[in-house]
Amino acid sequence: MKASDLFVKALEAEGVRCVYGLPGEENLDLLESMRAAGMRLVVTRHEQAAGFMAATQGRLTGRAGVCLATLGPGATNLVTAAAYAQLGAMPMVMLTGQKPIKASKQGHFQIVDVVGMMRPLTKSTRTLVSAEHVPSAVREAFRRAEEERPGATHLELPEDVARESTDAAPLAPGVLRRPVADEASIAQAVEAIASARRPLLMIGAGANRKLTSEMLRVFVDRVGMPFFSTQMGKGVVDESHPLWMGTAAMSDGDFVHRAIEASDCIVNVGHDVIEKPPFVMRDGRRTVVHLNFSSAEVDPVYFPQVQVAGDIANSVWRIAEGVGSRSHWDFAPFEKARAGLEAQLAGGAGDDRFPIYPARLVAEVRRAMPDDGIVCLDNGMYKLWFARYYRSRRPNTLLLDNALATMGAGLPSAIAAKLVHPRRKVLAVCGDGGFMMNSQELETAVRLRLDLTVVVVRDDGYGMIRWKQGEMGLPDFGMTLGNPDFVRYAEAYGAKGHRPASATEFGATLARCLESGGVHVIDLPIDYSDNARALSAGAEAGTER
Repeated sequence: MKASDLFVKALEAEGVRCVYGLPGEENLDLLESMRAAGMRLVVTRHEQAAGFMAATQGRLTGRAGVCLATLGPGATNLVTAAAYAQLGAMPMVMLTGQKPIKASKQGHFQIVDVVGMMRPLTKSTRTLVSAEHVPSAVREAFRRAEEERPGATHLELPEDVARESTDAAPLAPGVLRRPVADEASIAQAVEAIASARRPLLMIGAGANRKLTSEMLRVFVDRVGMPFFSTQMGKGVVDESHPLWMGTAAMSDGDFVHRAIEASDCIVNVGHDVIEKPPFVMRDGRRTVVHLNFSSAEVDPVYFPQVQVAGDIANSVWRIAEGVGSRSHWDFAPFEKARAGLEAQLAGGAGDDRFPIYPARLVAEVRRAMPDDGIVCLDNGMYKLWFARYYRSRRPNTLLLDNALATMGAGLPSAIAAKLVHPRRKVLAVCGDGGFMMNSQELETAVRLRLDLTVVVVRDDGYGMIRWKQGEMGLPDFGMTLGNPDFVRYAEAYGAKGHRPASATEFGATLARCLESGGVHVIDLPIDYSDNARALSAGAEAGTER
């Protein structure tokens, strides 16, 4: 068969049914092979958006999402999405075309070293130089993308190779079970936790990836240990649980950091140093037990004394069996911090000011979204408010990026989430800056006939950087931008636009949009004047961060 046909059969062997992308002349053979095989192609308006969609599919399913671009400018437009997937541990395979490598009559037109460009941004990247290499190259790209720690891989298929004939056949994925931790490391972890006086459980992104939430819920209930999460670990254990202590990596004086300060042992499940550190280790301050699929990457802020490397769910279960509940544990400081957290979280939920108060925005979204609804955040000031105030009830229902933290991913991520989970409510929350970076994908959502709501949080500026600028005592400079009329902008794409005039009207509008069909855009002005008091100033002196 033709190599492009074999390539598509190899994708099918990996379970691929949908590819996101923007094709070009150099991958027309592959495109025709996809059409003939009945594979779905979601055509996007920008390659970066296709990459964000593929990465989000990988994040939600654990199986690599696939995106497609042509050579040169198409491939260069994928680099931010590659970094997004690589830092965020989202399995993704990127496919790009290339001019003929055996004989070309176009010189260096549009030629850049795509493989060299992708090398520092991926787990693996290669050019296919023969049709015979297709089966093993595709299998290896998916294996590397999905293997812990997941990330991005890249394959370049030149057009002359795509047209070659071959007798090769796809390779079926092998069966692989993740290794489990050895008994000695489990025993060391049990001893460290059992001998502590104030142990505290921390849940990171790795626990969200392999859906170890059920075992962690058993751990929390059986052992009775208070827990908190990193931003990308939110929802692994239901945050309405009475032992939830909040979300880390916010401000020095936040209540969760008071609990961290009081702890003498932190059981760290699934966190790695790519995500912003939720606490900073100090020599002699406390014991840190590292539970992850692999050993810890040592960093000046993170050097755990006890490490348990292996399947996380298995490790959690065995440690719970060994530790049980200990009568000498003293969680009184944690209970005090949690009481303060509960009062804080209730504080802004009924604030009627307009432009809307950020805590009220979060409260209205929480009221409107079902427990399995998916909220996809772009990157901006509102992300910190959602990280603190939004209580995630299930894994992967608040998709935020605390690794690359790129703007522009919110809307594409929501499109992918809706395609993966068509029966669930999906909401994108984007700042006006981030929304405009990929707002053209509104047309994609409308064309796909999705039921999708987008809240554009508008402050007419780059709000997070403006906040940081102010924190440094610098004058406001370079942060103001102009915006289109978002209601008319949405309507121009065939979506429905809304502009509520009060916080109460926003809540009602959001509920209506989520219940009705089609694509909706809500233009929502926001008041960030409370950022410094609510997110910056330490409530107490002496905290670690």
